[in-house]
Amino acid sequence: MSLKKKQNIRLWLVTAIAITAVIIGSGFYNSLSATAEETYKGLKIFSDVIELVEKNYVDTVDTKELIEKAIQGMVRSLDPHSALLLPDALKELQVDTQGEFTGIGISITMRNGFVTVISPIQGTPAYKAGIRAGDRIIKVDGESTTDLRDAVKKIRGPKGTKVVVTIVRKGLKEPLEYKLIRDVIPIESVKFLTLKPGYGYIWVTNFRESTTQDIVKALEKLQAGGTPLKGMVLDLRDNPGGLLDQAIKVSDLFLEKGRILSIEGRSKRNTRIFDAKPDNPKHSFPMVVLINGGSASASEIVAGALQDQKRALILGTTSFGKGSVQTVETLRDGYGIKLTIARYYTPNGRSIQAKGIEPDIIVKHKRIEDLDLDEDEGLTKEKDLKNHLEAEPERNKKNQSKSKNNKDSNKDSELDADKSRFGELELEKLKSDNQVMRALDILLSYEIFAGLKS
Repeated sequence: MSLKKKQNIRLWLVTAIAITAVIIGSGFYNSLSATAEETYKGLKIFSDVIELVEKNYVDTVDTKELIEKAIQGMVRSLDPHSALLLPDALKELQVDTQGEFTGIGISITMRNGFVTVISPIQGTPAYKAGIRAGDRIIKVDGESTTDLRDAVKKIRGPKGTKVVVTIVRKGLKEPLEYKLIRDVIPIESVKFLTLKPGYGYIWVTNFRESTTQDIVKALEKLQAGGTPLKGMVLDLRDNPGGLLDQAIKVSDLFLEKGRILSIEGRSKRNTRIFDAKPDNPKHSFPMVVLINGGSASASEIVAGALQDQKRALILGTTSFGKGSVQTVETLRDGYGIKLTIARYYTPNGRSIQAKGIEPDIIVKHKRIEDLDLDEDEGLTKEKDLKNHLEAEPERNKKNQSKSKNNKDSNKDSELDADKSRFGELELEKLKSDNQVMRALDILLSYEIFAGLKS
């Protein structure tokens, strides 16, 4: 490696760490906790280690990759949600929150060592071509692909460009080739239907830039027939979260006044209070919110706000327990850093960090036609993650608890659940969902009891 290249790498290293320090400093401190001398000594040791590895390690190392991993290790040691974002990861995060991307319109995952289609998104090139759930993608443009990130990178591309996807399908001896034209693929975060005249169902899969606007449109369509809503089921199960401002706005849709949440960081900049404002039109119908162990972050903010404000009944199982707030800062050369900046608290001052939202009514998920199928008790929760934040470090430490880290082994049911995220909602499937039907029964009972004379 040339001297000039080494010097550039050293400069990149020092700059990256310095930028990280400035972000942490501006976000948390008025002055850095370590002295300039201590910082310099630490960076010098770091530089010495890099040089020794370069010269003496048994195999040739990629210095840039080594530095990336070192920074990643430093940031990840803080908590499970802080991370250095490489350029591709930063782009993926931006796509995930913006609500659209260019590609062929499939959701994929790794299953049994193969890149597998969860579901084609309705109306997209993949859907129209006939790609099915369960198809295994073995090649993209003639190149083998066994890595999920690599497959996503190859499949996506500019609108109007061609891509050839080779798949293996169960029951067929020969692979199938699909020649597709990439297009803009919208990502839906809100789906809805009428469970019964006057009773709506809205499913929020995550919180993106358009989520609040999409819920407003859903409410308008649910009432378009002239029948006012007598009750609504808001489904936040398996919702991993998303944008904080969308969680606040969604909560505000159903609240007329009072606290939504407060966030508390180490500086005033990261300490804020969010209150509800009157809405027009006012949404005053009874609500049941569904949660489970996969409901995290932004979905827990909504559930906690509606629960504390006595606006909705929470039904299901205890949520994930992610009570922290992250921000994403961009660095040079397309890099970014995701950093935890605060804890958040529900209107009643509860921290749900590593605890979760406890439902008002506990109902485990069981298919109505198969009452022996267990729900999600084996799902990993926030409190199971290494280096997770404590709920309140300065108080109530005695109440922290631990749980075993188990994994959900029912992979086929996971695939079926994910398929419904990208296709149309089906009333018949919801009728076999005991939690949805229990929520509907509660809303119907509320109307009956309201009409009873004392």
